[in-house]
Amino acid sequence: MEHVLIVIDMQNDFVDGVLGSPEAVSILPAVVDKISHHQGRIIFTRDTHGKDYMETREGKYLPVPHCINGTRGWEIKDRVWDAANGKPHVEVIDKPTFGSTELSELLVKYHGNTAIEKITLIGVCTDICVISNAMLIKAALPEIDVIVDADCCAGVTSESHNNALTAMKACQIIIENF
Repeated sequence: MEHVLIVIDMQNDFVDGVLGSPEAVSILPAVVDKISHHQGRIIFTRDTHGKDYMETREGKYLPVPHCINGTRGWEIKDRVWDAANGKPHVEVIDKPTFGSTELSELLVKYHGNTAIEKITLIGVCTDICVISNAMLIKAALPEIDVIVDADCCAGVTSESHNNALTAMKACQIIIENF
């Protein structure tokens, strides 16, 4: 049985860049520790936009260019990436929007090959990308424990972070440290 760790969008722009926050910076030590001690597969997601971001639907509603493919802001925080250095099963999924159907499909495939016991999500933003991916994974693999570690997540605001955790809990996602 495998325990998969999903690290959501721990990128420069979301931690201390154009959409960064003190809350995102504050979870860095816990995120690094969680990754460092994890023994199973680790999948990083990377919010990925093109130079045409401002012309996209998301760009119209969130008019802050961020995570533009190939820029420093798009890269995973060095400390976070370094925590996975040398681990045998590490991969990255670039996602063009909040939730990744590619991620949930990949987990279904892994589960068919090696039984997944549980999936833990950490990262940012709790109230946008973490909740979107947790819900997609729970829908794709309803019999597997999907866990969100609240100490390793940060939302746009503390209130929206807590609201997202409450919503996920209502959908039978296990919330640790809440």
